[in-house]
Amino acid sequence: MTRVTVLPHDALCPEGAVLEVDPGLSLCDALLANGIEIEHACEKSCACTTCHVIVREGFAALDPATEKEDDLLDKAWGLELTSRLACQARVGTTALTVEIPRYTINHASELKR
Repeated sequence: MTRVTVLPHDALCPEGAVLEVDPGLSLCDALLANGIEIEHACEKSCACTTCHVIVREGFAALDPATEKEDDLLDKAWGLELTSRLACQARVGTTALTVEIPRYTINHASELKR
């Protein structure tokens, strides 16, 4: 199991969380399995940016993003050098710390942040 620390997010995880995650699981699936309802408008098919996260620690240990993911990330709100789509980033054996940005670009979202 790999430790994934989720920094506090006002709407999704106000206290933050520390998760123990099976390596190979996507960050999105790990968050959802632990009750953190991150948006995933495209149903985790790498077709939107609603599951955008910023990896604050452990970024270098992740497999590189694909060209498709990089192209989508260019459209994400609050893009940083360590941004990833949670549906594409797979947990390895190195501990991660992730931040879920306050906003997403999802015109169909009903989640109030």
